[in-house]
Amino acid sequence: MKKLFSYIALLAMLLGSKVFAQSQSRVITTGVPFLLITPDARSAGMGELGVATSADVFSQQWNPAKYVFAQENQAIGVSYTPYLSKLVDDIFLANLTFFTKNTDRSAWGASLKYFSLGDIQFNDLIGNTIVQQGIERPNELTLDLSYGLLLNKKFSMAVAARYIRSDLKLSSDADATPASSIGIDIAAFYQGEYFDMGTNKASMRYGINVSNIGPRLKYDEGGQKNFIPTNLRLGAGMNLDLGASNIVHFNLELNKLLVPSPVEVGQQNGVTLYEQPDISFLNGIIKSFSDAPNGFSEELKEITWATGVEYVFQDVFALRTGYFNESLEKGSRRFLTLGAGFQLDFATIDISYLFSTSRIRNPLENTLRFSLTFNLINSVLETTE
Repeated sequence: MKKLFSYIALLAMLLGSKVFAQSQSRVITTGVPFLLITPDARSAGMGELGVATSADVFSQQWNPAKYVFAQENQAIGVSYTPYLSKLVDDIFLANLTFFTKNTDRSAWGASLKYFSLGDIQFNDLIGNTIVQQGIERPNELTLDLSYGLLLNKKFSMAVAARYIRSDLKLSSDADATPASSIGIDIAAFYQGEYFDMGTNKASMRYGINVSNIGPRLKYDEGGQKNFIPTNLRLGAGMNLDLGASNIVHFNLELNKLLVPSPVEVGQQNGVTLYEQPDISFLNGIIKSFSDAPNGFSEELKEITWATGVEYVFQDVFALRTGYFNESLEKGSRRFLTLGAGFQLDFATIDISYLFSTSRIRNPLENTLRFSLTFNLINSVLETTE
C-alpha cells in the first residue's frame, strides 16, 4: 500500500464529513462527488461542459434529451480517467455508455460508472498491519437508464433513473452495508434550424438538466447521512458553419448544486465550524436557492460557469478548448482545458488535458484523458413533426 495517509485524507473528502472547518468559506460538500467528474474527453476538452453541446454517446452524463438528435442510431462509448495520478496510480473513473434510437422520435440510453479508490491497507497507531481487515478496495458506482422523446422537430425531453452505490468500507465491521440511493434526472434540449449570419449559416442549441434528484446516502459509520450531488445545469450553444466542411461550436454553461449551504455551528480553536443541515433532500433543493448566509451575493458565488469552443473539419478531426470558473470561496476550481478528436472509420478517439489556473491543485491536473466511441449504425431516420 502506498501513501496511506493520502488515501485516508481522500476517503474523508469523498465521504464528506458532517462537521467541517472553513476559515472564510462555506464550500458545499456531498456524498459520491465522483458523479460530478467529467467522464468523457470531448466534454473535458471544452471546459467540462455538455448540457447544450451537440449530441454524442456520452450525452447520458450531461443531457439524455440530446440522444434523439444524434447522427448515429446506435453507439457505445468507453472512457478511463486516472484520478490523483500524481499521487497514486490506482484511483480511477471508468465509464461505459450505450444508446440506441428505437424510432425516429425516441431513444434509450444506459451507462455504468465505476470509481475505484484503490487498495487501502489498515494499520494500527504504531504502523502495524491489522491482519483481520487486511487490504480493502473501496469503490463507488452508478447504473442508470434514460428515455428521450422528440416532442417536435426542434425540442425533446428525457428522464433518467440512476442507482447509486457507495462502498467506502470505513467501518470496523467487516460486514458493513454499503450506502445506496437512487437519483432521477429531468432534461430538455432544443436544437434550432440554421439561419443566415452574414455570409455564413448558424444555428442555436439550448439545454437544461436537473440531475441526481434523490434521497440522501446513509453510511453505517455513525449513521451519517450525506446529500447526493443534485445538480442544475443550464447551457446554450451555437453552430457556425464556415463552409467547406468547417464548423465551429461555441458553448456556455452555468451550474449550481441544489444542496443546502453549510450553516455555522460554533467555533473551535479560533476556526468557524460549519455543518450540513439535517433536512430532507426535497427541502434541501428548495432551500438551496436562498439559504446562503450572506444572501443573494453568496448564492451567485455558488454558481460555476464554463465556456468551450470546438472546431470540426469534415467530421473527421476536431480541436477543442475551454475554461471553467468557480468562486474562490466555494472551492476555487479554475482551469483551462485542451482537447482533440479523430474519426477512424466507425470509431472516434477523443483526448483532453487540463491546466489548473488556481492556487488549489486540481486532482485532474496534468492528466491526459481518453475516450473511445464506436458508432454502430449510421443515422438513417428523419425527425418529423
